[in-house]
Amino acid sequence: MASFEIYGGKPLKGELYPQGAKNEALQVLCAPLLTEEKVTISNIPDIIDVNKLMALLQTMGVKIEKVEKGTYIFQAKDIDLSYLETEDFKKRASALRGSIMIVGPLLARFGRGFIPKPGGDKIGRRRLDTHFEGFAKLGAKFNYDAGEHFYSVEAKKLKGTYIHLDEASVTGTSNILMAAVMAEGTTTFYNAACEPYIQQLCKMLNSMGAKISGISSNLLIIEGVKELKGCYHRILPDMIEIGSFIGLAAMTQSEITIKDVSWENLGVIPNVFRRMGIKLERRGDDIFIPAQERYEIDTFIDGSILTVYDAPWPGFTPDLLSIILVVATQAKGSVLIHQKMFESRLFFVDKLIDMGAQIILCDPHRATVIGLNREHSLKGINMTSPDIRAGVSLLIAALSASGKSVIENIEQIDRGYQDIEMRLRNIGADIRRIG
Repeated sequence: MASFEIYGGKPLKGELYPQGAKNEALQVLCAPLLTEEKVTISNIPDIIDVNKLMALLQTMGVKIEKVEKGTYIFQAKDIDLSYLETEDFKKRASALRGSIMIVGPLLARFGRGFIPKPGGDKIGRRRLDTHFEGFAKLGAKFNYDAGEHFYSVEAKKLKGTYIHLDEASVTGTSNILMAAVMAEGTTTFYNAACEPYIQQLCKMLNSMGAKISGISSNLLIIEGVKELKGCYHRILPDMIEIGSFIGLAAMTQSEITIKDVSWENLGVIPNVFRRMGIKLERRGDDIFIPAQERYEIDTFIDGSILTVYDAPWPGFTPDLLSIILVVATQAKGSVLIHQKMFESRLFFVDKLIDMGAQIILCDPHRATVIGLNREHSLKGINMTSPDIRAGVSLLIAALSASGKSVIENIEQIDRGYQDIEMRLRNIGADIRRIG
């Protein structure tokens, strides 16, 4: 099992180009299942989770042709539906949470879809009820084999209806959306997630011939069509990686320019980092972060401690709360981090405490960070990456720490970050992969 060996405490300098968005890729890669025609997708990140999904699609019968780095042509003309009931399919699909999003397209085009209980980050309960309740409202029959942990849905014909999601689930929205685009009649879809990933999927589906209105809002109107065609789609830069690089610059007192960030799709992310005291400038479509010796956390108007919490878009994404938490460890001031959506995402703070951070874990959802104001640097330790986002947060902490750190189980980081050690070395980081 591979590890990262890091010698921290060194300022970095240079330019970083964000990869294609992981969360968008896992959705739009499933959309070619809706048509027999060729679909070209560019800016696909070369990361474990995406590569696993592409391999799964290939075993299902999707032809995938590489055009150049990050650009592929997909054609789902000959899908082997019988493969979906095999042990090999169960093994492959259960290793990846993103596999759940093949169900909607399969149901829309073939009238049935199958999926085992999918894997992914161990960050608490992540239920799938929203997906299947949406399919049922469109007219599908749902079955769950508790012994095999295997889900299936079938429908001779999907019919448009009114759907009000009980939670604004991003994957639930995308899955139901891909089923509804070929349903008979009109679907009114309320409390839909409206993250840029969903907006991108809607735009892609419309370019394939779907009729979706209300894009960027939480009320989508979908007029069903009989068939979809091919298209070209480019994936947005990854806003989670962009936020990670802002945190990296602050923690390591580095001057870094993040290129081509698609600023209009970053929402409140820049302002949340500004409230942490981090200076950043918009330069065209780039973000420039100057080297900053110290930064001070803002307070509320009445002087009370700042609270940073996650919320569905246009709120702050939960995927960046761990970065904010790490950044706070060397700030002047204190902050309460409130992780509302996942109950286990703060459990990595014990490693930061071992590195010298002052953090009080209040409960599974809340942690108070008392900033050290750089009076005491974090110290390097041996640690293990528990999930993608915590893993890169620990990586940032290690790059800012004095001495040597070793991070094990870096496959978790590789699931979401492409060639991360090479890109960091290019701007001066002392990091290498071992094992």
